[in-house]
Amino acid sequence: MRWTPDDLLRRLDDVVAVYGEAMGYRADLLEARRGYIATHVRRPGFRAVASLTSSGHLAGFGYGYVGAAGQWWHDQVWRALDQATRRRWLTDCFEVVELHVRPPAQGHGLGAGQLRALLTMAEGATTLLSTPEADEQTSRAWRLYRRFGFVDVLRDFRFPGDERPFGVLGRDLPLPVPGATPQASVPVRS
Repeated sequence: MRWTPDDLLRRLDDVVAVYGEAMGYRADLLEARRGYIATHVRRPGFRAVASLTSSGHLAGFGYGYVGAAGQWWHDQVWRALDQATRRRWLTDCFEVVELHVRPPAQGHGLGAGQLRALLTMAEGATTLLSTPEADEQTSRAWRLYRRFGFVDVLRDFRFPGDERPFGVLGRDLPLPVPGATPQASVPVRS
């Protein structure tokens, strides 16, 4: 289901809880994320989706917005890329900032539904996201992104404040119409 900024803010405690479960982050880090998420809802091009259980509990959520200079994630990635790759991926980009499903609800298509809905609503010519590096054959997240046609933009990247390496993945927008012949995408590595 599509969420407005106010919908997300009303359920911010639930959003932070799902984020913490999915990412395995400590409680002190989650408090800092709460503040970031609350400011993200006011960014240009903000779009959000949520998956609720039949009893109304939050099973998953995702959101993103149009990336721009001066935004922390955008600037970190921008500095790590060469000029041609920046131009290709960051010029008119919708950033998938968060996409999470509670671990017990994973493996049932919620993440795919959320990602499809989010990218269908997205503004921009491209979309980027980052995800912790993992075995692409066993990681649900990596398999999902590859199924959606995401390609490598930057691998083994370390964001300040997180010791884990991340992959930055991208794909062109819009998503192909179901049943249409998909367009080929060429991986860009830096």
